[in-house]
Amino acid sequence: MKTPVQVAVVGASGYSGEELVGRLLNHPGVELTAVTSRQNAGQTVAQIFPRFASHPRARLLRFTEPNPELLAKQAHIIFLALPHGVAAEFAVPLLKLGCVVIDLSADFRLRSAAVYKEFYGHEHPAPDLLAQAVYGLPEFYRERIRGANLVASPGCYPTSILLPVIPLLRAGLVQPRGIIADSLSGVSGAGRKADVDYLFAECNESVRPYGVPKHRHLSEIEQELSVAAGSPVIIQFTPHLIPVNRGILTTLYLAPVAGCSSAAEVAALGERVAACYQQAYADEPFVRVLEGKALPDTKNVVGTNVLELAWRLDARTGRLIVMSAEDNLVKGASGQAVQSMNILGGFPETLGL
Repeated sequence: MKTPVQVAVVGASGYSGEELVGRLLNHPGVELTAVTSRQNAGQTVAQIFPRFASHPRARLLRFTEPNPELLAKQAHIIFLALPHGVAAEFAVPLLKLGCVVIDLSADFRLRSAAVYKEFYGHEHPAPDLLAQAVYGLPEFYRERIRGANLVASPGCYPTSILLPVIPLLRAGLVQPRGIIADSLSGVSGAGRKADVDYLFAECNESVRPYGVPKHRHLSEIEQELSVAAGSPVIIQFTPHLIPVNRGILTTLYLAPVAGCSSAAEVAALGERVAACYQQAYADEPFVRVLEGKALPDTKNVVGTNVLELAWRLDARTGRLIVMSAEDNLVKGASGQAVQSMNILGGFPETLGL
C-alpha cells in the first residue's frame, strides 16, 4: 500500500480550516500530522470541532503554535488557511524548507504585485514568488498544478464566475466587454470572526450588497477572464450577503458575439453554447451542467465539491444568462484545495471528495 502523504493545516480554526481538517481526516491517501491555531494551541481537534470526535486521529491530534521549521519536519504538503498578508509570511520559509504549499488566501492568486496592492491596500509580502505560483483552478490548470510547489487556491466568488465564463470566452461566443455578475453568498464567506455585521440578529431576515463597486475578488476574476479572452476584461460585480450559513449563487449577464433576436439565431447560438459546455465539462467530475428546466440551487451543492451550472438565452434582451451554484467552503475553498492536492499527490482527483 502506498505510504500516506503527510499533510498539515496552518490556521485550522476558521470555517475553511475546519472544512479542510474534516476532508483530510477522512482522506485515505493522507495523514493529517499537524494543525495550528494560536488561540486553540494545546487543545485537541475533537475538543475544538466536536463533530470530528468519533475520528481517532481527532482525539489525539492537538493544535500547536505555527512554526515553519517544525511543520516542515511534520508534513510535506502544507495548507495555509490564513488571512491574506499573513499566509505569505509562512509560505516563504516553508517553500525554502522544501514543502509544497497550497494557499487558500489571496496572497498568490495575482500575477502582479501592483494589482495586489491596489486591491488589498498594502505591498505584497513576497512578490518574488508570484511568478512561480499556479492558480489552483483544476479544470483549467490541471497540468500546471501537477508540477507545482505553490498553488494559489481560487476565491469562492471567482470560482462561481470563472467556471461558467472561461469556456465561453475561449470559444469566442461572448463579448469580453459588458459582463455583469451578481452573486449571493452565505454568511460563512465572511469567516469565523466576531463582527457586528455578521451577528445573527443583523443577518437574519436581511439581504444586502457589500464591497461595491470594487470587491477584492474582482482582481483575480478579471485577471483570469483576460487570460481566457486574450485581451483585458473588466466586469461589473456586485456581491450580496444572504441569511444562510453557506452557499453561493451567481447570475451572469453576457452579450453573445452572434445575434440571438430571432428564433433561428437563438436556436443556432443555443447549440453552440451547449456544445461549448459539453466540450469543457463532460469529463469534469465537479462541474454539473444542468439540462432541461433545471436551474442551479445551493441546496443541491452544499457539502459537496460540485458547481452546478445552467444557462438561458433571452431573445428579448439579446443576452445570454448563465447561473451557477456552489458551496463557498468546499468548491469555493477547502474542497478545491484538496482537489489540487489530489492532482499534486497523484491520487484520483475525486478521492476524499
